Amino acid sequence: MTDDPFRCRCVLCHDYGDRDRADRVDLTIIENVRQHGWHVVMVPEDEIGPGFSYTIGLSHSHGVPELTMFGLDVHDMHTMLNTLGARACSGAVLDDGREHQGVVDGYDVVLRDVDPRWYRTFFGRAIGFYRRPPFTVLQVAWPDAGGRFHWEEQVEQRHQESQPRLWLPPDDHPVGVWTTEL
Repeated sequence: MTDDPFRCRCVLCHDYGDRDRADRVDLTIIENVRQHGWHVVMVPEDEIGPGFSYTIGLSHSHGVPELTMFGLDVHDMHTMLNTLGARACSGAVLDDGREHQGVVDGYDVVLRDVDPRWYRTFFGRAIGFYRRPPFTVLQVAWPDAGGRFHWEEQVEQRHQESQPRLWLPPDDHPVGVWTTEL
């Protein structure tokens, strides 16, 4: 066994001695990654804030970043993340600043690097799967009806608040629902 920092450290590639303690959700994630190449976690909207979804397994299975989306119906985001995951498996490049068409009806989405300091707040099941970095997450940002993204001027406050700006360090993020502990 080497200490190669780029070697996958997920629970499928490394035996941490605790597989017998995996809960039902962890077992489902593992089975979906084995069968389909990835799993999508859906966290529905609640009294704390908007819903979000994220992938687990794209990095392990296909060597591409994990993906996350915020602020839409979790089932719609599940479909959109699967669309991007399938594209990545077919050779589409997933990296910071890249636009992708046809993910959200009639609009482009933009991918943004997620600062690792957000991982514990939002991606606990991915940390449990990978156990430790390196794994990269890209935020899939979607525009408002006018084609503006939530970081742009003249976008409505509701759209601005529907998605965090996870490329910013937590201390630099505008105060709002995303800066409270989940």
